[in-house]
Amino acid sequence: MSETPLPGPGGADQPDFDEMTRDIAEVPAVEVIVTVAVNLMSAAAVKLGLTEEGDKYKDLDEARKLVAALAGLLDASATEISSFHAAPLRDGLKSLQLAFREASIVPDEPGQGPGEKYTGPVYG
Repeated sequence: MSETPLPGPGGADQPDFDEMTRDIAEVPAVEVIVTVAVNLMSAAAVKLGLTEEGDKYKDLDEARKLVAALAGLLDASATEISSFHAAPLRDGLKSLQLAFREASIVPDEPGQGPGEKYTGPVYG
């Protein structure tokens, strides 16, 4: 999406929301859902300390929220996005759930981990 700045109040630049709306209108719903899921996965991986920076950004409370949101999104959209798109996202979700369990000092009981109310218990 291109953002053409427009003069705003006080001289500040603002994106051209009409152009952004036209751009998003051309994107299929499946692509929007998959993009949001991938962004949630990436953010959760960072908060789990799974990136090159390791523990620098690790925050399990934040990771729990992101993994739960991802699980809810996948649960709600699985029938809408086809197994072609849903299967790899579910695999990624399970990997994040397992990484969360491993990173936790006191692991959640099976079925109580992030997103497990949507996916069922996750075992290693």
